[in-house]
Amino acid sequence: MARGQAFGVKALLRGLALAWVTQAGAFTAAFAQAPVSFSYEIVRTYPHDPAAFTQGLAFDEGVLYEGTGLYGQSSLRVVELGTGEVVAMNSLHPRLFGEGVTVLGDKIIQLTWKSRLGLVYDKNSLDLQRTFRYPTEGWGLTHDGERLILSDGSATLYFLDPGNYTEVGRIEVRDENGPVTQLNELEYVKGEILANVWKSTRIARISPKTGRVTGWIELAGLSGLVKANEQAVLNGIAYDAPGDRLFVTGKFWPTLFEIRLAPSH
Repeated sequence: MARGQAFGVKALLRGLALAWVTQAGAFTAAFAQAPVSFSYEIVRTYPHDPAAFTQGLAFDEGVLYEGTGLYGQSSLRVVELGTGEVVAMNSLHPRLFGEGVTVLGDKIIQLTWKSRLGLVYDKNSLDLQRTFRYPTEGWGLTHDGERLILSDGSATLYFLDPGNYTEVGRIEVRDENGPVTQLNELEYVKGEILANVWKSTRIARISPKTGRVTGWIELAGLSGLVKANEQAVLNGIAYDAPGDRLFVTGKFWPTLFEIRLAPSH
């Protein structure tokens, strides 16, 4: 190699190294930014079955769908929002512990906890159409219109193809302190993933591209209103996109809340 060529190669390598360091620094800096804190106001309250161990919540075309857990008590429900009345229900096999639910097209998809079995129902009849397998525990479930998004209690969110239910990607959820674990019930709202953090009163707002927590929604006041015991934790997020309404509830809560968010001062 000629001397001039050698110097050229060294300069190129130095440039590439500098670019990598700059990019890595920008990436680290982005995650170091503290998430924005959000407060809330209660817009309206609705009755909710206080015996429901809420694991999943979804709102589609004016209808509220709820998945409940516990062995021998797990179900998929159609709920009248205004009254809290269960107007239709499909009970799961006693050996299955129901988890998150989402509605995509004409299907309702429900996870189970340790069985690693997904259930696919017809949205109109609640008839079980098929099942599928996934390699982790099942906790929360939502979708972005193109991919299912699944949580398993870790800091990882998994993206699944809704056609064959195979994994097509994943992200690690982090804030400025590191990985955020115990991610539970999920909802996709305006380009972000909202996630309950199990046994906490907080909902994380997550970038689906980077996994960064962009904000925290603190709902301790709601837990106080329903006098929650140690089992009756916050868990349940549903979004009415046409009406721009956000609903939250918890396990064994007698109330479902419609809330409006605002950055904390």
